[in-house]
Amino acid sequence: MHQIVALAAPVAIVGGWLLRSRFGPAVVTGVAGAVSVGSTAGAWAAGRWTEADQWAGVVGLLELASLLVLVVVALRAEGGRRAAVAVWTVGGAVALWPSRFEKVVGPEDGLALFGFGSALALPAVLVGLYLRGLDDARRRSVAAARRSQRLELAHDLHDFVAHDVSGMVAQAQAGMVLAASDPARAAALFERIERAGLQALASLDRTVHLLRREDADGPVRGPQPGLAELAELTERFAGSDGVEVRLDALAEDPGIPREVAATAYRVVVEALTNVRRHAPAARTVEVRVRRDGRRLTVRVRDDGGAAPQPSGPRRGGSGLAGLAARVEALGGTLAAGREGGGWQVAVTLPLKAW
Repeated sequence: MHQIVALAAPVAIVGGWLLRSRFGPAVVTGVAGAVSVGSTAGAWAAGRWTEADQWAGVVGLLELASLLVLVVVALRAEGGRRAAVAVWTVGGAVALWPSRFEKVVGPEDGLALFGFGSALALPAVLVGLYLRGLDDARRRSVAAARRSQRLELAHDLHDFVAHDVSGMVAQAQAGMVLAASDPARAAALFERIERAGLQALASLDRTVHLLRREDADGPVRGPQPGLAELAELTERFAGSDGVEVRLDALAEDPGIPREVAATAYRVVVEALTNVRRHAPAARTVEVRVRRDGRRLTVRVRDDGGAAPQPSGPRRGGSGLAGLAARVEALGGTLAAGREGGGWQVAVTLPLKAW
């Protein structure tokens, strides 16, 4: 009879563990604790265990260890009323377990059982709560990282698509002027508008695709444009506006971190976009990207017609204000202002920290 009583709780624990995905760890833990209490009551009815019941005692110790492990699992996986009820049930089962060997005859024995149950159950409760706190902190960290990457994608969308769209506007305005006098050049401009529109749509598609992947499988970012793409960028800008762009940039340097190179590219994109918007009379733009020891310097300067730097509230992720925040996050500096008869954007990015 003692063997049957001793096996009741372990069988319930094993069966509940196999069904935990269906009912949840808290329910499994509560049921296992209740069965353990029932086994203790059965030991009272069938007679207390003695030294001769060594096998039952060993199984009982495994039962105790399994109940404490279930407490840790339940508290880590769930919170609220169900987990609290399960923990209290297991705590009672652990506290009553020694009474399978000796009869409780007075308050002193009751306090001894309470102390025994507290000494075993409390560490399991603390471990479960600690692990739950770690899981919550990790989930918050992942959520914050996803929000940050969503904002980064939005920033990219503004910087790159705004560049293409502003080029389309400038070319459309030129096309309207040339439509009557020079249809051939107007047709060429319309082809450039089409290419710029397709590129803007491609940027939109990539951004939406990345956001959808973030919802499903976590954020996945593709490689961002860097120094190697500056030549294509400036050629496209010169072809759309008829502005001479003088590029003096180093080739892709493996010693320059990807984040620094991507930031330099975005600075040039924003500066060229501002030339198109605010300096329509400019005919020459100089773009210089050089490595100076442990620094990367980026300078974009036009030859005239730039509007004063806009005043007003800084808005992260829009224009030079957003780029300034990104540059400062990398430990660099950004300055924009009049230089001679035109406008200059100058950025310094340190490489030492990388």
